[in-house]
Amino acid sequence: MSDRNTMLQEISEVSFMVNDLALYLDTHPLDPQGLEAFSQAAAKRKQLLEDYARKFEPLTMNCVCPDTNNQSSTFTRYPSQKHFTWSDGPLPWDNPPQG
Repeated sequence: MSDRNTMLQEISEVSFMVNDLALYLDTHPLDPQGLEAFSQAAAKRKQLLEDYARKFEPLTMNCVCPDTNNQSSTFTRYPSQKHFTWSDGPLPWDNPPQG
């Protein structure tokens, strides 16, 4: 599995955990263990999304940063130019995982 696919898999897994914990906390809003687990998972998801955006392209609007995204010429249509990065690089669904 490529580094890109590995990162996408990890983002998917931690995103599922964040969503699952949010549903749990809807019915158990004071559970200290649930709150801590949610905080840790949300922080990990944020970091993974930022890491992925720096290495490939942003997956969410929160990770779009014209000053820092895609400064290398690897995954950009506009190398070394400040630009809106949302459309850079192949999107995850454009390249099916290689087996």
